[in-house]
Amino acid sequence: MAGHSHWAGIKHKKGRADKERSKIFSKLSREITVAAKLGDKDPEMNPRLRAAIQAAKQSNMPKDNISRAISKSEMSDNKNYENLRYEGFGPFNIAFIIETLTDNKNRPASSIRTVMQKNGGRLGETGSTTHLFNNCGVIHVDKKKLNEEEIFEIATNSGAKDCFHLEKIHEIISDKEDFYKVKSVFEKKLNNFEYSGIEWRALNYIDLNKEQKEKIVTILETLEDLDDVQTIYTNANLGNTEL
Repeated sequence: MAGHSHWAGIKHKKGRADKERSKIFSKLSREITVAAKLGDKDPEMNPRLRAAIQAAKQSNMPKDNISRAISKSEMSDNKNYENLRYEGFGPFNIAFIIETLTDNKNRPASSIRTVMQKNGGRLGETGSTTHLFNNCGVIHVDKKKLNEEEIFEIATNSGAKDCFHLEKIHEIISDKEDFYKVKSVFEKKLNNFEYSGIEWRALNYIDLNKEQKEKIVTILETLEDLDDVQTIYTNANLGNTEL
């Protein structure tokens, strides 16, 4: 959920159809509320909240919704949410990492297990798939805002690990531990990004035929429909499949 538009086998994101907007906003609001509750209400002083608000804006969430989500963090009866990560394998030995934000640690495990088993997959133990991925920071900058030379200079000075020049964006990669430091350097030059966040990126991708892709996409869509699920990563090479 949330983030940039290209996810060729890296990270599954469904199309932002109007009928799905309510569910997307609900998940974004939950992340904003939790981020605000765990840290400063000022996004400038709270990197997680700043990232959550940026993701909400990228999904065109109204400012009023964002403000309400922050205010909700101050309610005494507000539920306590926690981040839980699940790992598993789908058909064709495709690896999954599923990140959740839940107020009931038993619910997502049961729901995710059911989806995986019904589709020829299985949940694994902690660490069963993470070794197949690299946990890293990712920043996308519109090419119209900065040229390659400018991006390279900022990336070098910020301590970024790598920089790629794609068709419409510059992609900056950092170690997970350096992400917020790298991002803060870029924020001195830019007001906003096309996307920024910490992701699990597969070390190697598995190619699939059309029928196999459709099977994996069905699993991804079903998982993302679960309220507790925030983000899903996989090592399936889905190309530029549009859902």
